[in-house]
Parts: sequence; structure tokens; C-alpha cells
Amino acid sequence: MTNKETPTPRRPRKSTNSKAGNSQSSKRKSASKSTATARPGWGRRIWSLSWKLGLILFAAMTIYSIYLDQIIARKFEGQKWHLPAQVFSRSMALYPGAAVSHDQLIAELKLLGYRKVANPRQVGEFSASKTKVDLWRRPFLHPQGSQEAQRMMISFDSQGVASVARSSDHRELAVFHLEPVLLDRMITGDGEDRLFVATDKIPKAIVDALILVEDRSFYEHHGVNPFAIIRAAMVNISAGRTVQGGSTLTQQLAKNFFLSSERSIIRKLREALMAIIIDFRYDKDEILEAYLNEVYMGQDKSRAVHGMGLASQFYFGRPIAELTLPQQAFLVAAIKGPSYYNPWRFPERAQERRDLVLRLLMESGQLPVAQYKAAVESPLGVRKASKPVHQKLPAFFAVVRGELSRRFGDSLLQQSGIKVYTTLDPLAQEAAEQAVRSTMKNLEQRDKALQVGMVVTDKYSAGIAAMVGDKVPSYQGFNRAVEIRRPIGSLIKPFVYATALTHGDKYTLATPLKDEPITLTNSQGKTWSPQNVNKQFSGEVPLMTAFKKSMNVPTVNLGMAIGTDAVATTLAKSGWDETIPEYPSMLLGAVNGSPLMVAQVYQTLADNGRYRQLNAVTHVLDADNQPLSASQRGADQAISVASDFLVQHAMTQVVQSGTATKLGQAFPGVTLAGKTGTSNDSRDSWFAGFDERNVAAVWVGLDDNGKTSLYGSSGAMAVYQAFLKQRAPISLRRTPVNGVVSGYFDAKTGVAKQGNCGNVVAVPALAESYRPAKNCGEPLSWWQKLMGG
Repeated sequence: MTNKETPTPRRPRKSTNSKAGNSQSSKRKSASKSTATARPGWGRRIWSLSWKLGLILFAAMTIYSIYLDQIIARKFEGQKWHLPAQVFSRSMALYPGAAVSHDQLIAELKLLGYRKVANPRQVGEFSASKTKVDLWRRPFLHPQGSQEAQRMMISFDSQGVASVARSSDHRELAVFHLEPVLLDRMITGDGEDRLFVATDKIPKAIVDALILVEDRSFYEHHGVNPFAIIRAAMVNISAGRTVQGGSTLTQQLAKNFFLSSERSIIRKLREALMAIIIDFRYDKDEILEAYLNEVYMGQDKSRAVHGMGLASQFYFGRPIAELTLPQQAFLVAAIKGPSYYNPWRFPERAQERRDLVLRLLMESGQLPVAQYKAAVESPLGVRKASKPVHQKLPAFFAVVRGELSRRFGDSLLQQSGIKVYTTLDPLAQEAAEQAVRSTMKNLEQRDKALQVGMVVTDKYSAGIAAMVGDKVPSYQGFNRAVEIRRPIGSLIKPFVYATALTHGDKYTLATPLKDEPITLTNSQGKTWSPQNVNKQFSGEVPLMTAFKKSMNVPTVNLGMAIGTDAVATTLAKSGWDETIPEYPSMLLGAVNGSPLMVAQVYQTLADNGRYRQLNAVTHVLDADNQPLSASQRGADQAISVASDFLVQHAMTQVVQSGTATKLGQAFPGVTLAGKTGTSNDSRDSWFAGFDERNVAAVWVGLDDNGKTSLYGSSGAMAVYQAFLKQRAPISLRRTPVNGVVSGYFDAKTGVAKQGNCGNVVAVPALAESYRPAKNCGEPLSWWQKLMGG
């Protein structure tokens, strides 16, 4: 047997292909390693992308925050709001001898919102007896400086104010002012109305209640309260509707100042970001003050009421410092929904919300239980809905705007915080409006188209005290008190007689005037034959009779004797600022004018012949309460004091026994001066007159210049008479003036005589020309000659 040897295995040869494969395999492994290195996992990729996007977002937010910060800074550090120009009435001046009655002062105090009590204990209160008023006046900004709160005792007599004494030391003052009435604010195009009040002037209870109800952590958070947002979200989700908000006061302020009411996530995020910036930049008290003056508090027709200061006036008609605790609580209650909690439309709903605010104050320990119980039992105490919170004075405000533009420039009212002090007397305005309404209602039985224009001035200040431009005083349209031009009729006659009476050597109140037919021919050959109203002639009448009976023919004879140019000069010097036609018919009033123009020249008559341009604006203060300067015309003596005294006397006789006798009978024992006027064919009815305090000019007629069948006494004078019934007149103080004496004149011839002569009339006369005839004009007897008589 042969042994076979097992063959030894041979090592395979390494082929070149095998080497290549190994090489490729190693390359693949190397590539996969490098790919793993170049391509990280998804987490790392997301992280990389996130921090880059975050950086971009952070940069964008930073830039956007800087942008918002600039917007906020401009608002907060510049002019936060455009504060509408405040327009005030005149400030009632009280001093010994002031023509203000006891009843008129009380009416003024009630208009200003003062409370009548048994014993004044705080500002805004007064008590009254028959002859005295004990008043605790509020502090206020007067054009001549701030006035402090003061308690005063004002005493009265039959002539008006007798004394004004300070209660603290019983010192009598030369003059004392009440605060003016805030008539209105001249709103700009945004329709927002507000009255700025500093935080320290707002009652503490309002601030405490606001923070308690709206943002309890106001002083702790940094503009946004995340916990409040989460809490509100949970409450709203569980309720299935929005019942609670999570916005802080700062967020609400940001929304009100800078954002719309749009509901979106973007708007809410922007609101939150702005709130954080506001909180970072400004202290809490400044934020709170801005909120208290910005918050929306209701709607006054087309005006949006903003801020607590204006809301106090809007709801209660008085300054915020004088509100009771329940009234303060209501202001905070109304923030949640001024329309929903409107106290006039939904009083029960409003009171329930107010009581909730009071309860929260009580539960927080800020209000004693006893005070809480008393407060919730009190009524809302809002003003009567029929009583406007601002005055509708379209005719007067039109004059104010015109005067402001003329004296201060067109851009004045565009400035923020302007304060305009005017001459308007709120009580005179109210009386004028009531007189117009009641009288025109009666006159409309004749013709429904009848219209009226009326101007009342203050005799002492030469200011426009009241103005009505339409039979509907609140109508904003054609202002008949200023814009009409109608023949003034017999209202021109006092200026004819004033011109004549300056020549005391030729004319006195007793001088006979011819009352005979007269025909005048002009340069074109046209003739004019004036007639008396009764179409009769008396031959001759005393000047006084011609005046008080408003006789035409004697007036024309007198005017032609002294010259139409002289009459025109007197009228122009008295303040008539338009062309005066110098032809004979002007002597009977063929001169076109308006109630304002008539009031101007009659103001001169009432002011002892002194011309002062009527004005509606006395002072203007800027936002810093600094006065703005403007030129003001001085006074000129248009008619001598002595001659004017004679004319005034004649005008009192018009009321006592002339064409205005009905007016005198309506106010027996009161000395009034007046003059009736009627244009041709009874187209225009006029009256102008005055008492010790006010001058009034009234026109009644048709816009189409049609016939009215009204005389001055039956139309315009009826309006004035109704005015005086609303505003009791103060009798003229006919104090003697230098250059005038009591004269005596023959009743028939007008010759100056002595008082003990027979058939004489007593009338005032110019001292320089009063030369009474000796012995009553009769030859001296032998014994009179012997005695040197």
C-alpha cells in the first residue's frame, strides 16, 4: 500500500484586481467617514438654524424696539395731547357799587355748580340770607394770575353790591372775582375732547379704586403681567366667552395712545412690547397721569370724552375735586364700558357697577363699612340730561373766532392748551335766548318767517355780553346779529339830537322845532317830503317832545339846520364803521346796519359819550398760562359828557312817556333809557336801550325784506321787555355831571327862565349856555329898578 501524502495548500496569489478592490473599499470607508463628518444630524442642524434665526430675530426686535422707543419718547416727552382751546365767560367782578343784585349772584353761583348749604365748610359751597351771601370760592386761574380759595361775605343794598369782606380777617376788598364759566372747548378735527388734570389734583379715592379694579399689581409689574394674562385666559376659556381682560393699565395706555382697537395677535404683541418700553422709560406716577387723562370715558354726541377731568364735568357738571365718594367710584366704574354703563340710559346697570367698585374698596380695607353703606344708598347724582355740559353759542363763537384771527392770527386755535377769556355773561345770554324764544313764538302768529338778531353789551367793560343770531338760538348758520344790513330807522335820531345839543347856545331840550310840511330836492331834481307817522303836523313842538314821540318832520328840520355831515361825523365818532350816506333821508335812518353796529353806537351813548370798540375777547393765555399780547384800541370821547347826559335824559323820557311807554309801565320805579325804530313800510322793527348794567340792540324782520306790519315798539321792544323780565333791570344811576345844571324854560318859547317863573318846564341844560332871563323876561318895575334888580 502506498502512502499518499496530503498536499500542502498554496497561498492564493494576490492579483492586481484584489489589490484594486481593497483600495476602493478603503476609499469608501474613508468617504463615509468624511460624509458623516460633513453631514451632522437633524438636531444639530435645527439648533444651528435656530440660533441664527434667533440672532436675526433679536436684531430685528432690537431695531423695532428702538423704533417704538422713539415713537413713545416723542409722545411722552413732547405734546401728549392736543388740548382744545378752552373758552371762558367773563369773570364776575364784585366790588362796592357793582351793578349786581343779590339774586343775580346766587344765579351765577348755581350756574358755576356751587352748592347752597346752611354753613359753608369747604370750597364750592355758599349760604345766603336776604342781604348777604357767605361764599367759599374755588381756586382758579384768572388772566391776571392764580386766585386762591377764599371765604368771603358779600353784602347788598338797593343799588347792588354794598361791600365785599374776607371772612378770615374781615378786611374789605376793592374787587373780588368769581371764576369764569367754561363755555366750551374748540375741538379740532380728531373729535377728541379732554380737560387735563394733574395727578395730584385727582382725588386719592379715584386712583386707589382704579388700581384696585383695573390693575392691582400696577406698582409691581414691568408693563405686562403674565400671571394676569394666564388667569384671564383660563377664566375666559371656562366661561366660553371673553369675560375678563389681562391687560395692565400700561398696556391699555399703549393701545389708546398708539394702536387701534383691532383684535389680533400682532397687535397684542406690539401692545405688550410698547408697555414694557413705557414702563422701562417712565416712572409709575407719570404713566398713571397719562392714563387718567387719556382713558375714554364716554361720548358727548360727536365728541369723544377723554380723561377723568372732563368726565367729571360731563357726568356731574362740577370739578373733579368736588365729587363725592360715590361719584368718584362711578368714574372708575364707567371705564369698563362707558356706553354699557351710561347712567342716563341704564341707571340701574350703572349704579350696580358703581356699587361693585365701592364694595371692592370696602373689602380691601380702604373704605370703612359705615361709609360704604352710606355710599351705596346714595343716588348716582349725575347732571340732568337736559342741561348741556357746554354752551351752544354759534353767533357769539363766530365773533370770537373772527376776533382771535384778527388780533392773534389764524393759527392760534391750532395751538394746544390755549385759554381764551371772553366777555360773555352766561346769565345775560340765557335771558336773551329765553326772550327770543318766547317773543318770537308769539310774533310767529303774524308770520312764521319772522327772524331776529340781538346783541347785549356790558356797559362798564364794553364787552359783548350776549348774542343771538336766529330765532332758534342754537342754529349754526346766518348770524343776523352781525351779518344783516338793514335801515335802522329812528334809532339814528339820538345822534341827530346829540349833535344839536352840543350847541347849547342854539338848542336845548326845550327849544321849539318846526313841525310843518317840508319838501327837499336833491341834486338830480328828485323831491322828498318826509311825514310824521300820524300824517299830521303840529306847527311847532319842543325838542324833547319831538324826541320822545319820535317825530320825523321836526327831526329833519333840525338835522338840516345843523347839517347832515355833522350828524354823520357824530355817528362815525360813536363807532359806526361803515359808510354813512350824507343825504337828508339819513336823518330818519336810511342807513344800513346790523344789531352789532347799533349796539356799538348805543354803547357810546350809555357810556357817557365815550367810544370804546366792542370786543368779545379780553385775554388769551398760552399752554404755559402766559398772556399773549395784542394791540387794543383805547377810548375816545365821541360826544361830550354834558351833551350825552342830555340825550340820556331824553331817552329816559322815551320810556316814561314816549314811544316806549309800555316798557316803562312794565317796570315801574325803574329808570330805563331806550329808543324805538321802524324802517319804511314797517319792514324792520328795531329797539335799542339800556339800564345801569347792559346795553341791548334788537332787530326783528324778514330775511326777504318783506313788510312785517311791526313797529319798533310791537316787535323788537317786546324782545327787550322779555329779556328784562328774565334779567331784572338795575335802575339807571342818573348822577349829576360837570357842565350840566337844572334849567327852566318857557314851555312855549323855550326861553331860559328862572324856576319861580310861571309856565316853565324843568329840564337839564348845559351850564355854559344856560342864561335865564331876569324877572321872567318881563320889564322891571320901578321898585325893582330902585332895588337894583
